[in-house]
Amino acid sequence: MTQAHNPPVADPSHKHSSKHRTDVESAVIRFSGDSGDGMQLTGTQFSNTSATLGNDLATFPDFPAEIRAPAGTTFGVSGFQVNLAARDVYTPGDEPDVLVAMNPAALKVNLPDLKMGGLLIINRDAFTKANIERAGYDHNPLEDGSLARYRLVTVDVTTQVETALRDLGLSFKEVARAKNFWTLGLIYYLYSRPLEPTLRYIESKFSAKPVIAEGNRIALKAGYLYGENAEIIEEVYQIGPAKLAPGLYRTINGNQAAAWGALVAAKKSGVPLFYGSYPITPASDILHELSHFKSFGVSTFQAEDEIAAIGATIGAAFAGQLAITGSSGPGIALKSEAIGLAVGVELPLVIINVQRGGPSTGLPTKTEQADLYQALFGRNGECPVAVIAAATPSDCFQMTFEACRIALKYMTPIFVLTDGYLANGSEPWMIPKLESLPAIPTKFWTEKNGFQPFMRDPKTLARVWAVPGTPGLEHRIGGLEKDFNSGHISYDPENHERMIHVRQDKIDNIAQDIPDLDVFGAEKGGKLLVLSWGSTFGSVRQAVQTARAQGLDVSHAQLRYLNPLPKNTEEVLRRFDKVLVPELNLGQLAFYLRGKFLLPVIGLNKIQGKPFRVDEILDRINQLLGK
Repeated sequence: MTQAHNPPVADPSHKHSSKHRTDVESAVIRFSGDSGDGMQLTGTQFSNTSATLGNDLATFPDFPAEIRAPAGTTFGVSGFQVNLAARDVYTPGDEPDVLVAMNPAALKVNLPDLKMGGLLIINRDAFTKANIERAGYDHNPLEDGSLARYRLVTVDVTTQVETALRDLGLSFKEVARAKNFWTLGLIYYLYSRPLEPTLRYIESKFSAKPVIAEGNRIALKAGYLYGENAEIIEEVYQIGPAKLAPGLYRTINGNQAAAWGALVAAKKSGVPLFYGSYPITPASDILHELSHFKSFGVSTFQAEDEIAAIGATIGAAFAGQLAITGSSGPGIALKSEAIGLAVGVELPLVIINVQRGGPSTGLPTKTEQADLYQALFGRNGECPVAVIAAATPSDCFQMTFEACRIALKYMTPIFVLTDGYLANGSEPWMIPKLESLPAIPTKFWTEKNGFQPFMRDPKTLARVWAVPGTPGLEHRIGGLEKDFNSGHISYDPENHERMIHVRQDKIDNIAQDIPDLDVFGAEKGGKLLVLSWGSTFGSVRQAVQTARAQGLDVSHAQLRYLNPLPKNTEEVLRRFDKVLVPELNLGQLAFYLRGKFLLPVIGLNKIQGKPFRVDEILDRINQLLGK
């Protein structure tokens, strides 16, 4: 290996002799290109490296819906946005400070979001006549003056990579794939990031292909050194560490967090974990993550369809396992009858719904909160199911753990609602100590004398959990109505009504076992409360913090328990003159709350496959407060 192929590892702590160095509190950076340009990997590596420096951050990966969209078209644009800061971060940011556009289509899709005067870095080599036309431009935007409002930096990225790797003997396709690492090196230089974490990743990822690994290493370092030596970038930036609580941190996304929450719940309950699922975007990664833990006693089952997946999962619950299934809206629709079966036979079952745009196939890779009605009411008959929702990617750990606790304690199915934004987005997560998490007591019934399968705990109304095959406790379950005492099939009208009430009362009893609704801001009441649920948390919290800093009388509450609601919910809402409910749907929680409490809550709704921007919520706060 020659010295040209192995330049020294850049040290971001050294002073840049010819560049002005600026300390900034935060930066929002968006990487964008064709779906084959590796932008997700680029953004992930940049985020992970920033996390090692102690920055707080939030990410927003944005995938194309088409699996193989034509190259260079706007349909195939893939993006990754990260907001990193030396303070608490709640969202991936509204407007990027920096946009990296690897081709004309990426520029066209993302330019409207770039902050006025923001830094625009473009791969000039990709702006061929064919690519410009394919993206829908009439003229070359690099030449028509339309980018004059931004700090434009054009780089022949493809040419730079080809030059750096010309002696390695790689194919044209292999060289082209290294463009993302070259670009990553340039942005590492721009924001004073070290190369070592990504160099270690390259060594591990491509250990079986040493020439590919070498090409990616060279490309990464070449991009960094280009930024250091070229005169096109006048200043570089430094972002200090955030003041995070002491502890061991890692970057985690929502699907990973949900998988780990289930894994830890199995450990704390002493019950083996079974996860039955059918692949579906954006929930599949939960199955992928849990499949790595066979040595921890985890059983994962990729079924032939959604109905088979939940059928097997109900069987696992009947057999005495911590049974979890996961899907997205279309899959939940197929599981609905079987969920009703789990309600009727009163078995513990956790259902993770990673929501996406609908209806039907809808927007498979875009986020939405439109499955709340489905979770609350999407079954035939009186069929109550507990529903909780995660607020952030790392909160998916806590809420999945909590769902397992509730399901096992109350012998009931329970929904965990996340969405594509939470599932794919990531943030720093302080890994909790196992002993700091509550125990999940689990008891299997073993007493033969007087056994009836629907004997109940008088406090929780949970029926006993008797593992089939236990001598003297043999019993059958099914979808027909049960006699309250014996569990035998019953068509008696009064018994049916009694069983309906028992199942509803069991869900209502959960309200005694969950936290009260907390208020950020004026706890005793005020002019306006912004009430959020799910992934709207970050945008709402940031907007409310900004509004309060401006002297506005506004507070924030986050609903993580949706059925049953926290027992103080109505009392909290009535303390405020107005209640605003932002949702990524047409107002499902607002409708639910109006029906429950007859309160005139106000909706703020967005259904574009994208999360709320902070300024969208802030504008509505100002309107409601007359500002």
